[in-house]
Order: sequence, then structure tokens, then C-alpha cells
Amino acid sequence: QVQLVESGGGLVQPGGSLRLSCAASESIDAMGWYRQAPGKQRELVAVIASSGGTNYADSVKGRFTISRDNAKNTMYLQMNSLKPEDTAIYYCKAVRLRNGALSTYWGQGTQVTISS
Repeated sequence: QVQLVESGGGLVQPGGSLRLSCAASESIDAMGWYRQAPGKQRELVAVIASSGGTNYADSVKGRFTISRDNAKNTMYLQMNSLKPEDTAIYYCKAVRLRNGALSTYWGQGTQVTISS
């Protein structure tokens, strides 16, 4: 069972920055960040493949940057120019393919609040 530990959430003012981290207990293939605001469905923020290929939600393009350090089994999300609408619980998701079996893991979530 892969464990995911997120960190880096908090309260910042609009226009500020935060950096989220997600550390996996074992090596992982694809990883991604998702978020869920109150009363809304969970949505994709950004994903990154083991090769480093990335994809972003339109709402965060140009403001957020996803990256990973495979040696540390850790993924990051640099969030700049934060807006109140970015307020949500951010979840780390990891996918691993082993022996033909695909497994999905989720972190516990970290709260991000953008408010003045």
C-alpha cells in the first residue's frame, strides 16, 4: 500500500504563492493534484507523468507549475498569483502500474485558503 503525505497548504492573500508537496512511500508512475471546493465536485488541477510530461486545467495554466523529483518520490505544485477561487482542499493522487495491475492512491488532502 503506497502512502501519500501532503504538505504546504495554508492561508495566503490574493496574489500570493504557495508550494504544495506530496511525498510517496514508494516509486510511482503518474501523479497529479486535484482540488475540491465546498459544494463542488473534485476537479483535476494538474498531472505529471513519470517522464515529466504535464497537463493543466485551463483555470490554472500560467499560474501553477507541477513538478516531481523521482529520486525522492515527491511531487510539487508551485502556485502563484493565487485567487480566492483557488480556495479548496488539494489532494494528491498517484497511479502505479505493477505486473499489469493499475492501482490508484489518494492523499489525505491539504487546505488552501485564499483570502484577504
